[in-house]
Amino acid sequence: MTSTPVIDEEASPVAERKPKPALAVTLPNAFKHGDVFTKGSALIMGLGNIVRKQYLKGLLFLAVQAIFIFTLVRYGISQLAGLSELGPVTEGTQGWNENNEFVNFPPTNSVEVLLYGVAWIFIIGAFIVAWAAAIKSAFAAQMLQARKGETPDLVSDVRGLLDGRIHVSLMSLPLMGIIVFTVVPLAFMILLAFTNFDRNNTPAFNWVGFETIATVFSPEKGNSGVNLTVFLRVLAWTLTWAVFATFLNFFFGMFMAMIILRNGTRFKSMWRAVFSLSIAVPQFVSLLVISQMLQDQGIVNQLLKSWGWIETSMPFFTDAWWARATVIVVNLWIGIPYTIMQVTGILQNIPGELYEAAEIDGANWWQAYTRITLPYIFFVMTPYLITTFTGNINNFNVIFLLSNGAPFTVGESAGHTDLLITWLYKLTVDRGDYNIGAVIGIATFIVLATVSLITYRSSASYKNEEGFR
Repeated sequence: MTSTPVIDEEASPVAERKPKPALAVTLPNAFKHGDVFTKGSALIMGLGNIVRKQYLKGLLFLAVQAIFIFTLVRYGISQLAGLSELGPVTEGTQGWNENNEFVNFPPTNSVEVLLYGVAWIFIIGAFIVAWAAAIKSAFAAQMLQARKGETPDLVSDVRGLLDGRIHVSLMSLPLMGIIVFTVVPLAFMILLAFTNFDRNNTPAFNWVGFETIATVFSPEKGNSGVNLTVFLRVLAWTLTWAVFATFLNFFFGMFMAMIILRNGTRFKSMWRAVFSLSIAVPQFVSLLVISQMLQDQGIVNQLLKSWGWIETSMPFFTDAWWARATVIVVNLWIGIPYTIMQVTGILQNIPGELYEAAEIDGANWWQAYTRITLPYIFFVMTPYLITTFTGNINNFNVIFLLSNGAPFTVGESAGHTDLLITWLYKLTVDRGDYNIGAVIGIATFIVLATVSLITYRSSASYKNEEGFR
């Protein structure tokens, strides 16, 4: 009876030739499997790279660490400490300066203190990312040296960033722009909501916790003219306006584009040129002109009176419902030409074979429209519609230049046609209530982010990226 030989896998040539799986370049693996130089990079950035002859990369990491430590000690610690008390020094405070002179101290610029503090929080976050990158780079160099006996120089790393990792290179600058111009101002605005920064507390102000938020969402109306009732009214009108302004423009513009593209429509180029010219007219000019035309003593009311059609002026901007209907109708004149230009190109790219097949199957024009045209347009234009909806929520020009929020109720800070964005402008620029404006800004951001994300993730454009079916 023959016995099956036992193969020693460790001594087997096959086992020797089987490569071990490479460790992922992560911080836990770096601290667990890294050598003393890799772990030492956590204290001296670039140490592991310098030891493995990646001198330039290691010196770059070391320079980042040195610059960060110097600026943190020189400026950062004091500026971060200023976040605890944004405005401790007020105008009229007296004391001895550094030259041993008794002087009046100027008020603290709390906006500057808060801005520098927020900036340093993000600088520290950026340094932590660079610190982690230095450790992972040292660990990657260690593994490459153990596997290949050498490490790539800086030229090879740069080639990798311009080839296999080109997405990292191309997205770095936009990411920095988003952080600097979007995330940092957003964080600054959020923090303002927890201060008493208004026209009575400037330039020095302090933290007040949730007091400002409680003021905005309080059922009682204070001296600021802001309470929960006003906020909900403005929010409801903002969403109503955005829905009407988006979808009325879309459907009317789509129907106009389909009429122009009909085989029986003559002078197609002329009609497109006419709508293009309406886009070229500056909104600032046209909206102000229309606003004057629709006033109580404007040309529209005067003509209607002279014709004997009305006896009293029509309340275009003096009645809440009339004013809301007026701005929606005027916005159609502004938005429809844009939709026509957008939809025309899409309609011309719908495969003609789809309509031919529908005609053979006996489909009428309405069935072809609902089963082919409309789904195709929605598939292509859903991101555009979401962007348009967001833009209409923040549509400052139409409301501010046309009605300026009118009509108004005594004791309330927002008019009946004010959107969240125009209300925010009036609270900050006109009234100086920056803390209340910050709360309204946060609410606007939450509404926009929620509606945009839910709508887009529910659309066919997101779920089916391969193409229209």
